Amino acid sequence: MDGQKLPATPTLAQVTDIIAQQKLGNCVPVFVQLPADCLTPVMAYLKISKDSKYSFLLESVIAGENVARYSFIGADPFKVVRTGPGQEIEGDPMTALQKELQIYKYVKIPEIPTFTGGAIGYIAYDCIQHFEPTTKNDTLSDPYGIPESIMMLCDTIIVFDHLYQSVKVVSHVIAPPTSSASDIPFTYATAVSKARRVAKLLLGPNTPMIDQPPISIPSPASGSNTDLPTATTLHAPISNVGKVGYEGFVTKLKEHIVKGDIIQAVPSQRLKRTTNLHPFNAYRQLRQVNPSPYMFYLDCGDVQLVGASPETLCRVERNKVYNHAIAGTVKRGKTPEEDAKLGAQLLASEKDKAEHIMLVDLARNDVNRVCQPITVKVDELMKLEKFSHVIHMTSTVSGILREGKTRFDALRSIFPAGTVSGAPKIKAIQLVAGLEKERRGVYAGAVGRFDFADDEMDVCIAIRTMTFKEGSVYFQAGGGIVFDSVEEDEYEETLNKLKANVRAIDEAERYYLMLQNTVKAASV
Repeated sequence: MDGQKLPATPTLAQVTDIIAQQKLGNCVPVFVQLPADCLTPVMAYLKISKDSKYSFLLESVIAGENVARYSFIGADPFKVVRTGPGQEIEGDPMTALQKELQIYKYVKIPEIPTFTGGAIGYIAYDCIQHFEPTTKNDTLSDPYGIPESIMMLCDTIIVFDHLYQSVKVVSHVIAPPTSSASDIPFTYATAVSKARRVAKLLLGPNTPMIDQPPISIPSPASGSNTDLPTATTLHAPISNVGKVGYEGFVTKLKEHIVKGDIIQAVPSQRLKRTTNLHPFNAYRQLRQVNPSPYMFYLDCGDVQLVGASPETLCRVERNKVYNHAIAGTVKRGKTPEEDAKLGAQLLASEKDKAEHIMLVDLARNDVNRVCQPITVKVDELMKLEKFSHVIHMTSTVSGILREGKTRFDALRSIFPAGTVSGAPKIKAIQLVAGLEKERRGVYAGAVGRFDFADDEMDVCIAIRTMTFKEGSVYFQAGGGIVFDSVEEDEYEETLNKLKANVRAIDEAERYYLMLQNTVKAASV
């Protein structure tokens, strides 16, 4: 199969009719299609990202066991937007992104009823200061030194359709306002050429492999806590607060609850460890260890994000807003029967139910701020969802955007989720920041996509997420604190939430160390 000769859909005549005659918009997806039976998303990513500084892979497993219909892969964005202190753009990242995307008047075509291009990236938790200025805290230290947001603008991506076992390489015919009908053939040919060029890479016989540096086993770091979740004490990560520090957070927040300052708050602890493991090899292991609704690998140049998040922050589909609340967690059992027993105990827990209902109410309020009140409803309430290491209690809230409100307003209203901040949200954020004394970075922020279509987006909460930077990997997890929280139990809950990611690093390092030693032994 010759990628350069693959037929393109829609045709030039159809695109010209859409843009010039019907005047439906100025951004039309065009694609070439090839079979997916001999290609996987990981292979496709490796083929197209080899020489790119920026790239992404988005996958999904629903309810921990069913592969979602679509996976998305892209590289070589035509523009990268960074915001934050010292960046070209400072302040509200949604204002900058809206400005970038508002020029596109996207036309949906029936052959691809899903994401075909737009902005892919992250929004750090610390961006809350731009949405709610009263949360601004200039005293926080910055352990990461990364932008507050990075968005990769991509007009050519790969869409895996797992239902029909096909791959569509999509680009876009984009007609600037000053263009005329006579310009469309050139822009159409350019878009088709981009799609065919990527298809040719996918059809090539070779799959580039990751250049994995030698794996070394570090000695235990000074101050490391060997009680932390890890396969071997030689790999023990370092906590920024430790057991005593985290339990101190819990005690202090309970005092604020008694005073009536808050009802609930979500402190966190951050783990750090050095590793030579390539971030994409960590992702390959994580997708086996912890399949989740939002699995992602983002190479943002100087920082890489590897995640398996269970929780939607804000999804907008045809201007309908969805928020997924998770509150209430128990670790998995060893058998289906034990899972059922633990799940029943979670549903029977008065503490967990009260906390969950409170956060569902908070989600309803967040959605209601930007949606038509009559449309806001709880679609699912206190549903159990099983993941690799834990069982969560979950609910879903939805509503239809009010006239004059946009998807960017929806994200501002919901961000950050109550499940990673607390209630009342603003006061909880302020109190937790005063305890943690650090910027959270990507943790508890958002990762996902903003479509060219102005009524579509899908971002998850950046939990169960690893940040790789300069030879170190960072993990972070927290838990909701209420009046009757038990300090040690809350600390253990954070460790349970971290287990899948820490395990992925440990297992991947052992695997590549084994390969390394095998090659070394064979050369002797």
